[in-house]
Amino acid sequence: MVEIVIVGGGWAGCTAAITARKAGAKVVLLEKSDLLLGCGLTAGITRNNGRYTAAEELKCLGAEELVEIIDSATGHMGVNFPGHSHASLYDPTMVEPMVREVLERIGVDVRMLSRAVDVVMESARMIEGVVLSDETVIEGDVFIDAAGSAGPMGNCLRYGRGCSMCILRCPSFGPRISISSRAGVEDIVGIRDDGTYGAFSGSCELNKESLSQKIRDELDRKGVVMLPIPDKDANMRQLEIKACQQYALPEFEKNIILLDTGSHAKLMKPFYPIEKLRKIPGLERAIYECPQRSDANSVRFLCRAPRDNTMKVSGLDNLFCAGEKSGFFVGCTEAIATGFIAGYNAKRLAMGETLLELPRYLAVGDLIAYENECVQSGDLKNKYSFSGGIYFQRMRDLGLYITDKEWIKEKVKQLLGAYV
Repeated sequence: MVEIVIVGGGWAGCTAAITARKAGAKVVLLEKSDLLLGCGLTAGITRNNGRYTAAEELKCLGAEELVEIIDSATGHMGVNFPGHSHASLYDPTMVEPMVREVLERIGVDVRMLSRAVDVVMESARMIEGVVLSDETVIEGDVFIDAAGSAGPMGNCLRYGRGCSMCILRCPSFGPRISISSRAGVEDIVGIRDDGTYGAFSGSCELNKESLSQKIRDELDRKGVVMLPIPDKDANMRQLEIKACQQYALPEFEKNIILLDTGSHAKLMKPFYPIEKLRKIPGLERAIYECPQRSDANSVRFLCRAPRDNTMKVSGLDNLFCAGEKSGFFVGCTEAIATGFIAGYNAKRLAMGETLLELPRYLAVGDLIAYENECVQSGDLKNKYSFSGGIYFQRMRDLGLYITDKEWIKEKVKQLLGAYV
């Protein structure tokens, strides 16, 4: 049986693991921390705008497990907020143990507290094994780098405002290591409009119990609350530096927008000083839960591998990439999409089969190809999401934005036929 080794247990890594295991491979999933989902632990928004289309495409393609888990943890459906329609708001703290149960049930060898620090090369183009921090070597036939693009603390200090004590918990579990870089491939780094590297994570988590009863009641009823902020505190510059460019709209500049993601209230800004936050009616006793520093956030998009549209890393014969490591993608749905392709093709490569490149008639296939075209043309500033920004506009222009489930199902069936 072929063995696939996946580094990183975020949404992309977990999807790759499930997909490769379902295809018949033996799968080892390495996660440096004690929790799965990585940055996805602070997520909570799905099916907004084009993510609805992508989620249904992924279900039809065979990546239904994680999409259905998210749907099962949804507390609000059909939520509209500025620039976004029919969003589902889910509780990521409910999702993490459910994902772990699926992985264990289907036989994925999940190894927590296993931090990759290096690789062993069989040749200049072939990886033989991954070296862990305890010097254990995990050998495999094909590898997937899904280790993300944020951290360690030094990068948050250099390109941000220092460690914000975010969900990645670098001080506890150590820095992220780029497997592709260790294997000799130079990574691509995203930049901001001013030329500095990376982008700030786009939101924060507030303790719901620290909010006024009125705000909590409104969140329970509608899923979203908008609170105007003083004109002098409006800061569009703050929205320009965040990863989630689909939320860089004037309404997010002029208001505190809170979304109900179950255990937390999601604040749609990269950071907002607590002394200013507590001057807003209803937020007088607000407490941040993630990050735990109100004037900073983690810095991401510092580490993208060069790849083709099968998710295979350029210059190496047996390494794939997924998630933020595979592109300047934003969101869990986007991570699931890349993880699905990487896991599916890792098994096919090991068996000597032709790799799958999804057709661009599907939004999932077009996103992967379009981001790659833009990066190869030298665009290192834009971020790509089904839910907004330049890519959602492209979806609408091309007629890829569809909310009719039966239409999507028939489209996938006709286009892929025997491929999946």
